[in-house]
Amino acid sequence: MAISISAVIITFNEERNIERCIRSLRTIADEIIVLDSFSTDKTAEICKNLDVEFIQRAWEGYAASKNFLNQQAKFEYILSLDADEEISEDLLKSLLVLKNSDFTGLGKVNRLTNYCGKWIHHSGWYPDWKIRLFPKDQCQWVGDIVHEELEVPKELVELELNGDLFHYSYVNYEQHRKRADHYSSLTAQKYVNQGKKVGVLSPYLSCLARFFSMYVIKKGFLDGYAGFKIAQISGLSNQFKYKEVRRLNQEKIRK
Repeated sequence: MAISISAVIITFNEERNIERCIRSLRTIADEIIVLDSFSTDKTAEICKNLDVEFIQRAWEGYAASKNFLNQQAKFEYILSLDADEEISEDLLKSLLVLKNSDFTGLGKVNRLTNYCGKWIHHSGWYPDWKIRLFPKDQCQWVGDIVHEELEVPKELVELELNGDLFHYSYVNYEQHRKRADHYSSLTAQKYVNQGKKVGVLSPYLSCLARFFSMYVIKKGFLDGYAGFKIAQISGLSNQFKYKEVRRLNQEKIRK
């Protein structure tokens, strides 16, 4: 017995990526729903021309937005993608086999990232298994401020699918640094809300540890110059995160 699939995507200013993402879903999805937080580029126009269900709603955070989007789905299974992702041909074949079966568990996909034009096979970025196919009524997204996670029942079996989910991440190093610092800032605020304190040397030690872990232990050097930049920017953003924790805590004390 086949399963029916609702493909869901959240967007904001994704004119560079959204058409590629939607077209990769055509064969597998019984419906495609896009939730957009009022993009100012051509995202809305592109989506409407591709005849998908398009909803605009004020941004409420990753977990809340994804949960709202899942509730709009008509079918029992959710296939959740980011706008900068694309289903590869091999992954599509695996999904079609699953779709035409009596599958009742969770589908895990291996995400392969394209970074500034280069596919990254090390640096801690690959393999990168993510649950992206799941029953709508049994799972929900959880998370505070940043780093949402899918909460799933323990009894559901996870099936690793063949084929990669292509992820088109950053087109240049400046974009990576800006995004990494943004997430670090959000994480710093989360830590402060949790009452976390950090020492004066923590920003610098964490920077060095992150760089060494990604570039040496996780073999980022095999990814060439791109691997070096990934480790460098990740380390510097870790430094920024802990400096921000210290700044916010000191700000609280002054108040």
